[in-house]
Formats: sequence, structure tokens, C-alpha cells
Amino acid sequence: MPRANSSVPRHRRHRKLIKQAKGYFGTRKSNYRTAKDAVQKALLYAYRDRRNKKRSFRRLWITRINAGARLNGTTYSKLIAGLKNNDMALNRKTLAYLAVHHPDSFTEIVNSAVSK
Repeated sequence: MPRANSSVPRHRRHRKLIKQAKGYFGTRKSNYRTAKDAVQKALLYAYRDRRNKKRSFRRLWITRINAGARLNGTTYSKLIAGLKNNDMALNRKTLAYLAVHHPDSFTEIVNSAVSK
């Protein structure tokens, strides 16, 4: 009796993976063997960079807060210490948004945090 090679499920698996490789260059988008490696590598990069994205945004927020703080005559570290001492619970994302889009409000926050 001939061996069954499960061609329909295999073709579905291959088609699904080739669909994931859409937009890749050369045979990486059409050849199953190379597409499999390319998709696996892409998924690893995606997993890693979902974590790196959080780090990058935190660095950006800190840079913006520091720039805004220095415009108001203080430093980032003194501002954060003042916020903690005065129990002002503002996260870095909010502070960075205020520093860029609402500098007057940010100035008030800096003055109330540092002056006490």
C-alpha cells in the first residue's frame, strides 16, 4: 500500500507561511525553505523589538523632560526628585507630552515640584 504524504495539510501549511513572507525580497517570498527561515527570523526580531520599543520610548521621554526642565532652570534628576518628594504622581510619558505640547503647564509643574 502506498504511503500517504498528507499533501493537503502540507500545502496549507506552506501557503500560510508563504503568505507571512509577503513583501520579502527574492526567493525569500516564494521558496518555502528560505521563506521559513526568513519568517522565523522576522518573528524573533518582532519579539525582541516589542521590548526594545519600550526602552526607546522611555529614553525619548527622559530626553524631552530633561530639555524642558533645563529651559526652566533645573535638571531632570532634580525635577523627578521634587515630584517624588511632593507626592506628584505623573509618569514620564505625561511629563514629556506636557513639555513638548503645553510648555506653560510644564513650567507650573516644574515650579511646584522644585520650589518646595
